[in-house]
Amino acid sequence: MPASAPTAPTTGAHFPDLTPETAPPAARRQLEQITRNFGYLPSAAARLAHAPQLLDGFLKLTAIFDSTELDPLVRETVVLTLATRNGCHVCTAMHTAVLTRLAAAPDLITALRTQQPLPDARLEAVRTFVHAVLDHTGAVPEPDLAALLAHGFTPRNALEIVLGIGTYTLSTFANRLVDAPLDPQLAPYA
Repeated sequence: MPASAPTAPTTGAHFPDLTPETAPPAARRQLEQITRNFGYLPSAAARLAHAPQLLDGFLKLTAIFDSTELDPLVRETVVLTLATRNGCHVCTAMHTAVLTRLAAAPDLITALRTQQPLPDARLEAVRTFVHAVLDHTGAVPEPDLAALLAHGFTPRNALEIVLGIGTYTLSTFANRLVDAPLDPQLAPYA
């Protein structure tokens, strides 16, 4: 039987999980708060703590995005669209869990996870707009913006979606760089 090929090292080897005790002092409070909020310390946060400003920035941006006029289902549509497009398995599982807690329809979750058109026209307008923003690096063609606005969204909401894209681009890219593993608590949502 031939020997199996050695697996290439991943970037994650450079970012071991930190704890509130081992993290840089500037990240300790955030890790303690995250642990309280989740009931455990997600590995992604434990690895992002290597850069306290990145972790702090992401947490602040998340709080700001959560305070927008966008309802939770719209926000999660933005996040899961970005997570699947960017291939962040941790983000996909985490936000599948959030959508499940929000009692989102299973066919909506499946469509988001498989990058297919959504069964809800309003949320599909959001998903399509996210792709238009990314595809055109922000220079969204007028018809694409008009399609979002036609579903009851406002110009302010369009900018709030861009805020979500920026927030979760940071998260998905950082989680992929640190090769954050899937926490056992998220395994049912993988």
